[in-house]
Amino acid sequence: MTDSDFSANVERFTGFGSHYDRVRPSPPQALAGLLIPMARCSVPDLVVDLGSGTGLSSRYWSARARSVIGVEPTASMREQAETIGGENIAYHQGFSHATGLPDQCADLVICSQALHWMEPASTFAESARILRDGGVFAAADYDWPPSTSFWEVDQAYAHCMDRVRRLEREQGIADHVRRWSKSGHLDRMRESGRFRYVRECLLHNEDEGGAERIVGLLLSQGSVQSLLKQGISEADLGLDRVREIAGRAFGAASSRWFWSARIRIGIK
Repeated sequence: MTDSDFSANVERFTGFGSHYDRVRPSPPQALAGLLIPMARCSVPDLVVDLGSGTGLSSRYWSARARSVIGVEPTASMREQAETIGGENIAYHQGFSHATGLPDQCADLVICSQALHWMEPASTFAESARILRDGGVFAAADYDWPPSTSFWEVDQAYAHCMDRVRRLEREQGIADHVRRWSKSGHLDRMRESGRFRYVRECLLHNEDEGGAERIVGLLLSQGSVQSLLKQGISEADLGLDRVREIAGRAFGAASSRWFWSARIRIGIK
């Protein structure tokens, strides 16, 4: 793989790092309690966060590991992460298939809502290279949208994303974007031969939000941002309809949101 193979992916997530960091969810609170015992350590010496974006996942792990390295190819995302910082976090420019890190340096290698943007075989090979024996690779993906407790809002979100995907196809915007199905992660991990044991676990997480955040989640999608960059209006994308329905449901208030996370785990 070469950097140029992923230039469309990098462009897709360029220019909205601050907004992304403000509205996106953090990893499930229970994630560390699941993965650290599997790695047979009480406190990981090093967690490597592939596709670290604005550092949401890296900051989660900074309180639970001695050091964290976030590897991120998109400059504007990485700059946002560095602005927020963290005393035991370092951010590196790089890709999941070419981290530039030493052999067997990591206890955990994490992909948080990012593995579907990464070429699987080379990513698993690189992860196995930098993991120590017995180390853990884990890809965490939330189901979208969260359950907001207002089914009308959840339905409006889903309908908007259907429209966005249709417009993407019509505009040819995603023609050069490299993406792999989330549903195939587990099988590809098994087929890679890089892990002695592979399984999926489900975790639950809660946070909260209102009308502004649900629209903000849509605006944090690379597909939506790509269409907006092409001059397509929020009304044409269906965002105005979501804003209207969410405004009626939430008013000025927030509610508890419920997220379901799928954790695909590989033991080196």
